[in-house]
Amino acid sequence: MPRSPRPELADIALSDEAIEWMVRLHSGRSPPEERGAFTRWRAQSAAHEAAAAEAEALWHGLGSAGAGLRAERRASRARITRRAVLGTGALAALGLAGAGTGLWPGGPRADHATSVNETREITLADGSRVLLNASSSLAVDFSPATRRLTLIAGQALFTVTPDATRPFIVGAADGWTRAVGTQFDVDIRREATVVTVLEGQVSVGVQGPLPAVTLLANETVRYGAGTLGRPTAIDAAHATSWRRGKLIFDRRPLADVVGELQRHTRTRLVIASGSVGALEVTGVFDLNDPLSVLDTIEQTLPVRVVRLPFVSLIL
Repeated sequence: MPRSPRPELADIALSDEAIEWMVRLHSGRSPPEERGAFTRWRAQSAAHEAAAAEAEALWHGLGSAGAGLRAERRASRARITRRAVLGTGALAALGLAGAGTGLWPGGPRADHATSVNETREITLADGSRVLLNASSSLAVDFSPATRRLTLIAGQALFTVTPDATRPFIVGAADGWTRAVGTQFDVDIRREATVVTVLEGQVSVGVQGPLPAVTLLANETVRYGAGTLGRPTAIDAAHATSWRRGKLIFDRRPLADVVGELQRHTRTRLVIASGSVGALEVTGVFDLNDPLSVLDTIEQTLPVRVVRLPFVSLIL
């Protein structure tokens, strides 16, 4: 069955400019004349207007799913006791203590790795390129017959040099992605691994009897232990906005958002409950100051952020 065509998206360069306008205008430090300048910018062409409308839709949708709960949660904040905060803090401290030890026991040794809030581009022996996101690690095992890589942790964008005689295979968690010449992103998250295609097509499979699926450009799929989802349409440029120093979320669970933020800060981020982690976030954020995202989340979602030494609790 043919897949539905996707709507036209704003030009990526203009979209980035529009997002920068949104960040500046909502920073609290924007002079009044900047709003007039933004109005003139968006009036330059239909493409400028499309990019502005897209950025506004993302920005103003932030936290809409939790709006109805905001008053109730604000009232309940006063009832959060010091004992509860300290109890959660103790659990967070235990998590922090174990976070840097015993990584990937028995797994492959990383050939390339990035630290917190660091990205790095790697050129492989065949000319393919890998852009590693923050807090990520990769093992490489090339042979005359195949090009194999293992994403041990984190996220990476692969730009593959075509070679029909040597398939390019990326293992990650419980599955694999196979390509010949294409560009795709692999993201190991807490609850699933997500593959997104920017150009060309790839096959994605998991260990076990499930058949592999084919992903085309601007499609994504999730897999976990013995499970493999169906391809769905996505704006791949937005899904990989981390490579441009941005995070763009469209109705993503807060748990996912916090998981991505954790790659960019040494402060341990802990969500107090599953109901808080399930709140949906839509918005555009700047990775130059990842912890400022928590300020915006606290202002727009029915949550409270408690900042302790080395740990921030989201309640």
